[in-house]
Amino acid sequence: MEENRECCHKTKERSEKEYRDLTNRLSRIEGQVRGIKKMVENDAYCPDILIQVSAVNAALNSFNKVLLASHIRTCVSEDIRAGKDETVDELVATLQKLMR
Repeated sequence: MEENRECCHKTKERSEKEYRDLTNRLSRIEGQVRGIKKMVENDAYCPDILIQVSAVNAALNSFNKVLLASHIRTCVSEDIRAGKDETVDELVATLQKLMR
């Protein structure tokens, strides 16, 4: 009998609200990055550009915190309840990559 094998690519169904919130955040970040590009094209003063880059980094960190919290509350907790202990190892590896 053939075993059921999961695809190597995991996916996550998100609620409409979560999807909208995440994509709105990313759209704002994308706009900030375009603004930085325009600043460079217009020969803006370096410290002004650096401040905007710092703002983008903060926005990306905030996005990561929201996404990580959602992941832990849904995927990780569901997998732990289902006895999939390897999910904890995956979470630890993810956190190590985020903390570089």
